[in-house]
Amino acid sequence: MGSIGTLALKDLRLLGRDKFGLFWVLAFPLLFAIFFGSIFSGGGSGSKIKLAVVDQDSTSQSRAYIEEMQESDALAVTFLTLEEAEKRVRQGKLTAYVVLEPGFGDSPFSFFSGEVPLRVGIDPSRRAAAAYLRGILTQLSFKQVEKLISDREASQRELDRVLAQIDTSSGLPARQRQLLKDFFGSLSNLVQEEDTSFSFKGNVAEGIKMEAVTRESDQTTPRSSFEIFFPSAIMWALLGCAATFGISIVKERTGGTYLRLRLAPISRAQILTGKGLACFISCVVVALLLMLIGRLIFGVRIDNFGLLLLAIVACGCCFVGIMMAISVLGKTEEAVGGAGWAILLIMAMLGGGMVPIMVMPSWLQKIGVVSPIKWGILSLEGAIWRGFALSEMLLPVGVLVGVGALFFTIGVLRFRCSEF
Repeated sequence: MGSIGTLALKDLRLLGRDKFGLFWVLAFPLLFAIFFGSIFSGGGSGSKIKLAVVDQDSTSQSRAYIEEMQESDALAVTFLTLEEAEKRVRQGKLTAYVVLEPGFGDSPFSFFSGEVPLRVGIDPSRRAAAAYLRGILTQLSFKQVEKLISDREASQRELDRVLAQIDTSSGLPARQRQLLKDFFGSLSNLVQEEDTSFSFKGNVAEGIKMEAVTRESDQTTPRSSFEIFFPSAIMWALLGCAATFGISIVKERTGGTYLRLRLAPISRAQILTGKGLACFISCVVVALLLMLIGRLIFGVRIDNFGLLLLAIVACGCCFVGIMMAISVLGKTEEAVGGAGWAILLIMAMLGGGMVPIMVMPSWLQKIGVVSPIKWGILSLEGAIWRGFALSEMLLPVGVLVGVGALFFTIGVLRFRCSEF
């Protein structure tokens, strides 16, 4: 075993003897996942449901329905193609998409038939949001039907269209054709002679099609809250590793251990590489251990184990760099510990380590892109349950590795300047 391996093994043994450090590295993240996973096991949704609208009907009725959606205080509406909408929902950037299918405007009374030409794709991790969205869309349907029946001209146009269809239909028996014409003709006279304004109180049939957005090969049921919080728990474990090893560098310098190592035939690069290797191994082992516990005990599903390993390795590289940068924030253990945890906690708050990104305000979600925690959670979720392809993993993995390299370089340069 070379000098670097020996130094790494030394640091790993010291971590194993540090009960307080092990608590933050393993016990606290596990408690975090269990506690919040249990609390939110019923699912949840944010203050506004972010969804995309795909208007395949392009009629005045479909546009009116979309306007009602835009005016709703519970919905944040964007317009995308169906392919892009499905992609963004699968990636977790949107909660759902709504497709107004062809025939939506030609079937204003279809909400009562159970065959609504409206389809919804929902993020499978947000079960409560699905029920909430169904209720909102049903309420908007009430408004559309009420407006149609209350508007004499619109009602008359629809009745004229139905009468024209009856006349041109070749499959109707003569007697049935006459009965339908008499019925809708009488209804047309009623619309012209009576005040049809009212407040509609009927029950809309549950004809809105709700479907989970998953890959074609994915036949599993919607995910549990543990699959949302275990990636966050892994981030807390990596934060603990970075803080513990960062403080250990300062401890060795103030205690004289680093000086004795420098007097030995060991270079500065070997010492720092050994420390980084120990931190990296700790990050990977703890992350895999947490995933094993989540998989065996809490049913956390792993969609792609290869991509999960890639995400964990990228996260490990990132937090090795962060560890190195933390170690040069001060000259004493207290200074490094205080400043380091302050920075790490800010990263956690911005990146979704404390509260899931889906329930954060939109402005905070935008700021969160500066936090490596967000990219770490996204990469883990992509491999665990979002069904990311390799091409989709390249961005979060690239960001994590880049951040790690940048912070490691800064830390090493600062360490060299402060050595003498």
